[in-house]
Amino acid sequence: MNSDVQIAGDPLAVPHLMPPVPAHPSTVAEFAGLARGIAADRDSWAHLVRYDAASRWYHRLRTGPGYEVWLLSWVPGQGSGQHDHGPSSGVLTVLSGELTELTGATGGDRRRLRAGDQRVFAPGYAHEVVNDSLEPAVSLHIYSPGLTEMPMHHAAPAASVVPSVAQCVVAH
Repeated sequence: MNSDVQIAGDPLAVPHLMPPVPAHPSTVAEFAGLARGIAADRDSWAHLVRYDAASRWYHRLRTGPGYEVWLLSWVPGQGSGQHDHGPSSGVLTVLSGELTELTGATGGDRRRLRAGDQRVFAPGYAHEVVNDSLEPAVSLHIYSPGLTEMPMHHAAPAASVVPSVAQCVVAH
């Protein structure tokens, strides 16, 4: 009896029979699509999620040529502080729960992000992400190139805002 290789030939010897090399994302739309694909494959990430009351939990989920994918969890009250991502562009996708993105010089611009919502940002884009809901949240972050820096920004409170006790304690 003949084997498949004897009948059809060695598939490795005929390049057009090989499956195509998977393309790696290189555009904003492709990175957003990658994030949506990972989000939809809940079995690939849900078992990895941990919650830490002391600090945000994070796990590098994967890397590829020129990018990396991070999984983060946020318990109520946790936030990132205002920051940018240096030379990296990114896609933030909320996987579960709700987060709030604060932008602007004083963080006065607020955007509620629910499961499935995405934010795309360019290098130098400054924001703060917080979980100001009553339930934990999980988010996925893709950075291209991979995240090498995350400069923190310390915005001065707006002149019309009366500082809270916490702000006064931190300031002195």
